[in-house]
Amino acid sequence: MIPPDIPVPARGFPRRTLPSHIAIIMDGNGRWAQQRGLPRIEGHRAGVAAAREIVKACRQWGLQVLTLYTFSVENWRRPRSETLALMKLFEEFIQRESSELVANDIQLRAIGRIEGLPGSTQKVLGEAIQLTRDGRSLILNLALNYGGRSEIVDAVRSLIQEIQAGRLTGEELNEETFGRYLYTAGLPDPDLVIRTGGEMRLSNFLLYQLAYAELWVTPTYWPDFTPHHLEEAISSYQRRERRFGMTGEQCRRMRSL
Repeated sequence: MIPPDIPVPARGFPRRTLPSHIAIIMDGNGRWAQQRGLPRIEGHRAGVAAAREIVKACRQWGLQVLTLYTFSVENWRRPRSETLALMKLFEEFIQRESSELVANDIQLRAIGRIEGLPGSTQKVLGEAIQLTRDGRSLILNLALNYGGRSEIVDAVRSLIQEIQAGRLTGEELNEETFGRYLYTAGLPDPDLVIRTGGEMRLSNFLLYQLAYAELWVTPTYWPDFTPHHLEEAISSYQRRERRFGMTGEQCRRMRSL
């Protein structure tokens, strides 16, 4: 079950500068378990519990989209026993939480090469996506069997097919057009990307969409990541000046209009 209501931060968040889309690289489950002498799967179970609280906080604080890097294309390189356990854990989570997602008006989506997941996982995921399709308070976007390079390659393949079929010309191709062929089509690019576990890399995550995202890295392992840490990340984001290639003076002038 999604945990009880999480209190809104005491100081509140200025709505004007609240990120509309937060993407999180949930790292550190294995190291968290290792430090406690536990099997790695127990770290993943603890990570699921942390995800519940973060989803709840994002919904209550008014964010529009939360993307969680759940399983990468590279994660298949891990021992088969671990990947099978992860798929089973994911299926259990989706089955258990689907009704709560509906009750909390949360829409579930998934990005990645979903067809490469086990059949049972695809079935559970598809049913949950259909069940929650009318959710409007938050989009929970799970990156599964996902890779940023794979996404770009898949988009290019789709574009080539469109051009060969005569439905698109090379002259029509621009950034906006290209974005319609990405897994995240229809979603705003992330404003803020958070990485737990202290590593300083993107790990093949949303490589196209994160071009202007603000970065926030914490050494805290994902199972220990709480809404308080999320509040710190959002507060840090709100203190920054996002210039998108302009000067600070230009940005301030635009904000004053």
